[in-house]
Amino acid sequence: MHFQFYNDYSETAHPACMAALAHEPTQQLAGYGLDDVSAQAADAIRAVCKSPKAAVHFVSGGTQANLTMLAAMLRPFEAIIAAQTGHIYSNETGAIEATGHKIIAMPATQGKLTPASIEAAVAAHPWEHTVRARVVFISQATELGTVYSLAELRALRACCDTHGLYLYMDGARLGAALMSHDADWDLADIAALADVFYIGGTKNGAVLGEAIVIVHPDLQVDFRYHLKQRGALLAKGRVVGSQFLALFSNDLFQSLAAHANACAERLQNGLLAMGVAFETLSSTNLIFPTLPNHAVEQLQQRYGFHIWKKVSDTHQTIRLVTSWATPMDKVDDFLNDTRLALAEGNS
Repeated sequence: MHFQFYNDYSETAHPACMAALAHEPTQQLAGYGLDDVSAQAADAIRAVCKSPKAAVHFVSGGTQANLTMLAAMLRPFEAIIAAQTGHIYSNETGAIEATGHKIIAMPATQGKLTPASIEAAVAAHPWEHTVRARVVFISQATELGTVYSLAELRALRACCDTHGLYLYMDGARLGAALMSHDADWDLADIAALADVFYIGGTKNGAVLGEAIVIVHPDLQVDFRYHLKQRGALLAKGRVVGSQFLALFSNDLFQSLAAHANACAERLQNGLLAMGVAFETLSSTNLIFPTLPNHAVEQLQQRYGFHIWKKVSDTHQTIRLVTSWATPMDKVDDFLNDTRLALAEGNS
């Protein structure tokens, strides 16, 4: 059977999350996220974010979090500025556009938006004959596995303030970003800089679920109505809340992400030592090596991974994703098999 490097959610869940779901399964709790367990989880998130007035809502997945929150933030004629690589632009089946809002896609540097790109987007939409930019969407970590530094985030915040824009952060892999060597910030910094962000559980050990953290008080008003209308208000909200309580106990959220990053770092360093080129260097659990076609074909016989793009007639860039549960010996197996495949191609 192939070992999979397709994504970071192939494994069902960390045992602590499974145990949280199994705890007192017949206990009767309030519905729609108003139970005591979800309240404890929300308090734990507010505490680690040092944002006592933030509103915390639990939803089932990232696309649901994005479309529900972004639609709630926008008037009908307002739009979102995002990187061309941004998840809402390239990987969510037009979910945002289906809510009636345009995405203004801008060039990115290693997956990151810059103040210059935001300025350009605002300048290109100056009046009522165009949509009005209202939200800046960023991913932390980015879709290329890169991480915004604290200085970069502060520069984006300043640019948003200048133009009256909200800053929204997709945190599907916020755990990986948090535990990255490039992270010179913590969750309290994120809460201080973003108007809204979400913390991804699906890709960091949970069965499913994301925690939307709404910092801006104006955006907190009536948000449960938006959740209900979008089918995001779960009757058994504790299913997600209980897992986040487990993740934010005993630093589990951080340790799971740290393991995923360590596996990816070992893969990346091992491939670099073989002379393998990369689309961009990553400090999280996504890496993008460029390999000869023959090596890719040989590796596909033993491993699952996505082809990211064709580089030339002879080379392809692939995407390798490690998870909280990736065994380090599978990383070493992949490196050994890559070394053999490259050697055969050179013989």
